[in-house]
Amino acid sequence: MTEEANTERTEDVLTHTHDRVGHLSLNRPKALHALTLDMCHAMSAALSEWAAQDAVEAVIVDHAEGRGFCAGGDIAFLRNSALHDGGESGRKFFHDEYQLNHQLFTYDKPVVAFMDGITMGGGVGISQPAKYRVATEHTRFAMPESGIGLFPDVGGGWYLSRLGGRMGQFLALTGAKLDGADCLWVGIATHYLPSEKLAEAKARIIEHPDRIGGILSDLSETPPKAKIEEQAERVAWHFKSDSLEEIMASLETDDSEWAAKELATLRTKSPQTCKVALRQLAEAAEFEDFADNMRNEYRIASRVITRPDFAEGVRAVIVDKSNDPKWDPATPEGVTDELLDSIFAPLPEGEEWQPL
Repeated sequence: MTEEANTERTEDVLTHTHDRVGHLSLNRPKALHALTLDMCHAMSAALSEWAAQDAVEAVIVDHAEGRGFCAGGDIAFLRNSALHDGGESGRKFFHDEYQLNHQLFTYDKPVVAFMDGITMGGGVGISQPAKYRVATEHTRFAMPESGIGLFPDVGGGWYLSRLGGRMGQFLALTGAKLDGADCLWVGIATHYLPSEKLAEAKARIIEHPDRIGGILSDLSETPPKAKIEEQAERVAWHFKSDSLEEIMASLETDDSEWAAKELATLRTKSPQTCKVALRQLAEAAEFEDFADNMRNEYRIASRVITRPDFAEGVRAVIVDKSNDPKWDPATPEGVTDELLDSIFAPLPEGEEWQPL
């Protein structure tokens, strides 16, 4: 790579410019580069600065040292907010993180995201807006929020609802993990590169930011056969409904090992989150403006952060690691339309989400 023209470092994110390319490197390896509010602000500030500079023609988003790419948001911080300040600081985190997601989505210069490793939650929010999304043999993509009582946010409603064959609904409800080959097959990634070629790809992009597509295509390799392809017909059939009860009933009619596994998985998830996600994706599919999607997700986030399932899910899965969440409501039938309406309702005047 060329000598860095400019380097600034906060504790957890590195922002550089290399010749004509801006470079955002997540640098919080002990937390698998999970996003903090300060990281979101640092990234937004750098993007705003580069947007105004004609000399910067493209942006690279990746992780620095250690395993990557980005394991999500700062869940411990969000749970602490739910328990101790009524969700106020958590809502601030969501608001500004969603501004970063929208900023990337609407960015005028091409962005290349290297999803080399775990790409979950918040990592999805900063990779999926990119024009170029590079998967590798290390990629592990998931939206696992149904297991902690949250929901597939950071633009998840927009991206998941636009995957074919009800794949988005399947991923949102089950939290299933996709590898790099799967990501390319379903359209989450645009290119598949072996990790050993990433340094060359970045160096060539820095040298020729006007040729990103050609460079990535030149270095791409044919991935292994996507495992998810084998289940695509079953996913499309069993997850075709926007009713959680109907999806589970459909799986119950299938005596395959796959259906039994997915049904068992669904029974461990937050019924509230599953029903929220199905409605969220149905609404997101109709949005024409990404800002409307983020406004909708902020309304949801503002409500679910203080609902019982979020603190309980994080306790069971992340804090105690007991994997024994007691969901409230405990059953799909207990999640009423009235409850969902209250979660999706507009916020009071002056509290709605706004883009930067």
